[in-house]
Amino acid sequence: MAIRKIVMHPSPLLTQKCEKVVKFDNKLAKLLDDMHETMIAEDGVGLAAPQIGETIQVAIVDFEEGQEVIEMINPVVTAIGGEEIEIEGCLSFPGLFGEVERPFYVKIEAQERNGMLYELEAEGYEARAILHEIDHLNGILFEEKIIRVVSLEELEALEKAFKEGGEE
Repeated sequence: MAIRKIVMHPSPLLTQKCEKVVKFDNKLAKLLDDMHETMIAEDGVGLAAPQIGETIQVAIVDFEEGQEVIEMINPVVTAIGGEEIEIEGCLSFPGLFGEVERPFYVKIEAQERNGMLYELEAEGYEARAILHEIDHLNGILFEEKIIRVVSLEELEALEKAFKEGGEE
């Protein structure tokens, strides 16, 4: 496994629509492992292949909450529902945070690293992260969806208030 370099905005790689994966082999498995290691090293919760220079439909999401890493190959959104506005950031946009409206619920169909098809349903933060990464695979960047930019100071204050409220 290897930590790969994150592609930063405004690289044109980030706005390309990615190619479908047709070969499920050791090279793909290594890419997924490298993506996970890179995402952890960068303190992210999701990473799409174009963010490390690979324009193929591969993305991962990992919340490190005792659940397995979600590996999405050739993902397709099959259903969405509800909506909510929350703050997002992106490894390709260091220091940029903003309020983004996304569906509260998502259902996807995707393939695993061995090519097996699966379905996944998610809500809230998990749905948001999945949709953010799928956007990357379609050349859509979160900065295009920002309703309001949030300063780092405001974000830190919100996180502090959340932690203090959660400890009571």
